[in-house]
This record gives sequence, structure tokens and C-alpha cells, in this order.
Amino acid sequence: MSDSVTVVWDDSLLQYTMGGDHPLHPVRLDLTMRLAEGLGVLSTDRLEVLQPTPADEGLLTLVHDPAYLEAVRRAPADPGVGHGLGTADNPIFEGMYDAAALITGGSVLAARRVHEGTAQHAVNISGGLHHAMRDAASGFCVFNDAAIAIAWLLGQGYERIAYVDLDVHHGDGVQAAFYEDPRVLTVSTHQTPLTLFPGTGYPEETGDAEKALGSAVNLALPNGTDDSAWLRAFTAVVPGVLRAFAPQIIVTQCGCDAHHEDPLADLALTIDGQRASYKAMHELAHELCDGKWVVLGGGGYGLVRCVPRAWTHLLAEVAGSPLDPATEIPESWREDVVRRGLRARPPTHMTEGGYTGFSRWDTFTESRVDRAIMRTRRAAFPYFGLDPDDPRD
Repeated sequence: MSDSVTVVWDDSLLQYTMGGDHPLHPVRLDLTMRLAEGLGVLSTDRLEVLQPTPADEGLLTLVHDPAYLEAVRRAPADPGVGHGLGTADNPIFEGMYDAAALITGGSVLAARRVHEGTAQHAVNISGGLHHAMRDAASGFCVFNDAAIAIAWLLGQGYERIAYVDLDVHHGDGVQAAFYEDPRVLTVSTHQTPLTLFPGTGYPEETGDAEKALGSAVNLALPNGTDDSAWLRAFTAVVPGVLRAFAPQIIVTQCGCDAHHEDPLADLALTIDGQRASYKAMHELAHELCDGKWVVLGGGGYGLVRCVPRAWTHLLAEVAGSPLDPATEIPESWREDVVRRGLRARPPTHMTEGGYTGFSRWDTFTESRVDRAIMRTRRAAFPYFGLDPDDPRD
């Protein structure tokens, strides 16, 4: 297994504009790559930057219905095409088919590099569009690149693929794609569906009752969950089920919209808590599957103050060269933000001073987060042969 790291990137990935003034603006990707470059993250000897090519129809139909693909092609000329297109969330824009296919091609390239052993880890920060369904766009997502990359890996003979979704929104499209497939474990840590789109991801969603019970694990956290509480919950659920499942490869969606300033959600993580979550996933990949780790982006709507810092930390973590949180952000990057006319005040350092210490879950305390932990453990742990009430599991 190579210890190299692949980053999938090309300025063409900025085509996914969602029609202009939209929360998922690709400036967040450009600012991330510029910050990572300015801090030397992309210059490590282990890291190789590769350009993707668009996914062809054979790849896209691993998950999506051919009629849906045709609808996406026609949409710019036929705004009434349906399939979830032409809404406020999923506006129609010129070149949308090609842009979404390019992002998907990038995620499949990342999966291919890890599968072939030419990279131990591979990253596509433009990917992670986890809401798209088989025959419909949803939640800013046209093609579900994460599900397609997983489906491609299944075609290479994998029997145990773990998908871990850190986005503030439930990874519903990926869960739906594999809800009947015991070869894929989907684990999603997200804000409670009682208060956030897409309204799914309850702990009792544990996989198809006849074909794949235990193939889905959902940890739904209450509004306001901060760094320490999030990490307490993550550690109480995710490592245990992953160890029991024993994946051959891990795919992680690293949406950073659980940030306390995110305009579309209500969790309260800092950049520091998000950095800690990436470190935890990195360690699990090395512990469980020889470091075979495919890393995707996802949500994140703090275009200036959150996404660039969070995903620069992500790239540095994946590359094995974590940044000191106290690192100062280059003045040239901050000046670029101002020149672009972006309203948010650019940050000055790679930390927000967040506290990432936490006490591990036990059965003697009870809080809103602990109740969420217990609900997930009781719903999911028995399928893995784990004791929901034993903090050692």
C-alpha cells in the first residue's frame, strides 16, 4: 500500500455554480485550495494533485435512473422537466450535467486511487453531494457522487464498505442507495431531523428489515451540540460499530456545516472540533483498514470563515502533516477575500480556540446528547453484537 495521498482538483470543478447566488457557491472550494496552497499543505512530498474526468453514463447509472440523467441533460432548455430540478434548492443552470458528472468523476477517481493502492488516502473536496436520489435532485445535489463511488467499489469486489457522514444534514441519499445492501454500512452523525432538512436519519432507521438490518446507523444530535458533546457522542457510537463491521475501506463525507456560524443549521462546533473529527476518522482508517480512506467534501455554507479553514485542516490531516491550530492565515489570502467583495470578515488564524476535550460516555450521566447517544446505541448496537449499556462497547 502506497503512503502517498491524492487530491482530486481542477478549476473546472468550480462549474457547479447552482445558478449563481446560492448557498453552495463554489468560491468556498477556490478559497480552500488557495488557503491550503498558501500554508504549504499542497507542497508535501506525499501529496499528488490529479485532474478528474467526467463520469460517463455507465458510472452514473450505477446509482441513477437513465430517465433522470436525460432530465438533467434537458433541464437548461426545459425548465419544467421535474425530478426535483428547478426549485430554490436545486436551480437549473447551464452545464449542470457536465459539472455534476465532473464532480462524480473526481470521487470515483479518488476511490480508484485508493483501491489500486496508488494512494493510501484520496480527497475530493468538491464531492460529498449526498442528498441526490436515484431519480431526483435534492438538497443542492444533482448526482450522488458518494453513492456512485461506493457502487464502483462494490463492483471491484469489496464486501464491507463503511460510509461515515459528518455533515450536519443526514446522508439520506447514500443511505437510500444501500439500505438493502449489507455490504455497505452507512453511519451518519447529524442534527436531529426534527429541526433540519431532510427530516430523516432517526436512530430507528437501521437498514432493510429483510435484507440488511444493521446496515444503517444514525446519530441524531440536538440543536446546540458543541465540540465536546459532539466528540463524546461520536466516540460513543462510531468507533464501536466500525470495529464490529471491520470495513475493508472507509468513505467519509466531511461536510463542515455543523459549524456554529453556519447559516443553514444549528449545531455549534468550532473549526477546532471539526479538525478533531477529521483526526478521529484518520486514526480509525489506519486502525481498521490499513488506511484505505476516501475523503469527500459536502455541505458548509460559511464560505469565508468556516469552509476554507475546516477543509484546509482536512487536507493537512489527510496528508499526514496536521497544521498547528495557532497558524496565522496569510495576509495575501485575507486581502483576496476583501478584493472579491465577500461580506464576511476574513479570519486571522486557523483556530477559534474551541475546547475539544470531552468525557467519554457512561451510563451515569444524562443530558440531551446522552439521550441521543443511548437512543442510537439501543437501536443499532444489538445488530453488531454490542451491548448498548456497556460503555466499553
